[in-house]
Amino acid sequence: MLTLHLDEQAIEQHFIEELKKRLSHIEQRRTLWDMKELCRQTCMSENTIKEKFFYDERFPKRKIGGKWYFPAGEAENFLLMWLEEQPIN
Repeated sequence: MLTLHLDEQAIEQHFIEELKKRLSHIEQRRTLWDMKELCRQTCMSENTIKEKFFYDERFPKRKIGGKWYFPAGEAENFLLMWLEEQPIN
C-alpha cells in the first residue's frame, strides 16, 4: 500500500511562482515599445518621461517616420539603472 501526503500550500506557492515567471516572459515578448507602451511600462506621462530621462544619451530610442520606438529589453535595463541613480527622498 502506498500513501501520499501532499503539502498543498507548497504546491500552490510553486504554481504561483511558475505562473509569475510565465506571465513575465509573455510581457517581455514585445521587441519594441512605442511612446504609449513606454508610458504604460513606467506609469509616467509622456511629459514626465521627456522631463526625467528621454533626452539622456544612454536612453535607447529610434525615431522612424514621426514615431519614437524603444527596444524593450534595452529600455527596461536603462530604466532600472536610471531608477537606481535617483536620490531617495
